[in-house]
Amino acid sequence: MTYQRVLLKLSGEALMGNLGYGIDPKVVADIAQEIKDVINHGIQLAIVVGGGNIFRGVKAASAGMDRATADYVGMIATVMNAMTLQDALDKWYPTRVFTAIAHAESG
Repeated sequence: MTYQRVLLKLSGEALMGNLGYGIDPKVVADIAQEIKDVINHGIQLAIVVGGGNIFRGVKAASAGMDRATADYVGMIATVMNAMTLQDALDKWYPTRVFTAIAHAESG
């Protein structure tokens, strides 16, 4: 059985590679290349990316931050990761970041 459409959940922590925090550009480039290979096989791909490499809302809330604020900051971290991955993929394919958070489109 071959799949025509795939949903990929990409942990934000995967983007930091061996760094303790943040985004490793080499790792992002490698992941983008693997995604390109999948798309080149004719598979339609949707990607959901996390933000745990930048911020963890649950951890901040348990340390006293307002839970709603902490969750919102976590969602912004997710958008940051999505935009980073979008930048790496846009040289090959048109991509879009979808989020419930209002923001101006880049590029």
